Amino acid sequence: MQPTHTRLHPLSFVLLGLWAGASHGAGFQLLEQNASGLGNAYAGSAAVAENASTVYFNPAGMTELAERSFSVGATSIHTRYVFHDQGSSVGALGSAPDGANGGATGALPNAYLSWAFSPELRLGLGIGAPFGLKTEYNNPWQGGAQSVRFEIKTANLNPSAAWKVNEQLSLGAGINWQRLEAEYTRDVAVVPLAGGLIPASAAAGTTTRLQLEGESWGWNAGLLYKLSPATRIGVAYRSEIHYHLRGDNAFFGPAGSALTSFGLATNQKATLSLPDTFTLSLEHQLKSDWTLLGDLSRTGWSSIPKLDIIRSSGSSAGSISQTLHTDFRDSWRAALGLTQQYNPSIRLKYGIAYDQTPVKGASTRLVSLPDNNRVWLALGGQWKPDAQSSVDLGIARLFIADARIDNNQLTDGRGRVTGNYQDSAWLFGLQYSRAF
Repeated sequence: MQPTHTRLHPLSFVLLGLWAGASHGAGFQLLEQNASGLGNAYAGSAAVAENASTVYFNPAGMTELAERSFSVGATSIHTRYVFHDQGSSVGALGSAPDGANGGATGALPNAYLSWAFSPELRLGLGIGAPFGLKTEYNNPWQGGAQSVRFEIKTANLNPSAAWKVNEQLSLGAGINWQRLEAEYTRDVAVVPLAGGLIPASAAAGTTTRLQLEGESWGWNAGLLYKLSPATRIGVAYRSEIHYHLRGDNAFFGPAGSALTSFGLATNQKATLSLPDTFTLSLEHQLKSDWTLLGDLSRTGWSSIPKLDIIRSSGSSAGSISQTLHTDFRDSWRAALGLTQQYNPSIRLKYGIAYDQTPVKGASTRLVSLPDNNRVWLALGGQWKPDAQSSVDLGIARLFIADARIDNNQLTDGRGRVTGNYQDSAWLFGLQYSRAF
């Protein structure tokens, strides 16, 4: 019996095929929806409104743009998640080499357009990927029965509108059509299966792959208020997005045919609520050539306390085939930035941020998401070749605290992974913007 495959919506090839994401932000949120904010560590994200990417960060900011504006860019993401074993109980996988690295390299593109429908009304469109994750280990490794490869991709279309109420206040809102695709591969188990008919060595050498997909809708809104000619604040909110995911799983390797014949290769389903985000931002002109930026945001990761994968066909339809016990908490992020107008055509950008992980501790840290608190140090520059165009470059180094893990899934046959992760990430961004 050949494994079945998830059917992909044609639009997903156009959007999801543009990028391969490697999560770097807390949880699997992708902040890099432009490169112009990267140099400031995304401080002031909802208040800056310097190009069309404000469609994502705060649609109200479109009222600060020229009659027509567009931005296109991409960010390269490089992550390292190096695992050091400290007494894992993983059966046949215990002899695997130490130092497995689950990090990956990915590219995250985005594009935005804003145009004036009237002097007070702006319309816009954004294309990006607000969430994503990719961890992939060379197999065999100690945690292979918990995860070998885990990938989440999203594609987001965000039509928006902004209304300039008066010279001080602007309001904005948008709708979001979002598509999610997930793939999860792991070793079947580290213990004998089928009453001992399948030995532990064959189980550990056999992998199962789960694929899920779905589409859903959300919304976002924001306001921009000028406290004075030198100071403005931005407030932005992005809603939860609720998914009903469907797909299938398949088995590969020495025991793949046997497990398939047992009827375990079935259709699957799951429900998932991606978190909402609230952001409060400040932009303040210190003097003619220096601008101070600030950001405080909360992401509602408690919307994912766990993820139940449920069989949706066969004699065992309705039963849970696997649960990922995430037990996420809401997390906070704070950022400060400075922008220096070095000369009429060049701006220099600096930023620092503290990003809190939604992972509560070692017992609920997943090998597919070995996440921890991190500090951002960022640097960027903007060059204006003419009055209408700008090119932004940004770079950030993420210093991630070592992540202790003690994830016990022995009762499910997936072993107890105990050890320490050394994590880090680099981000490189490039963007072109034009107003006309």
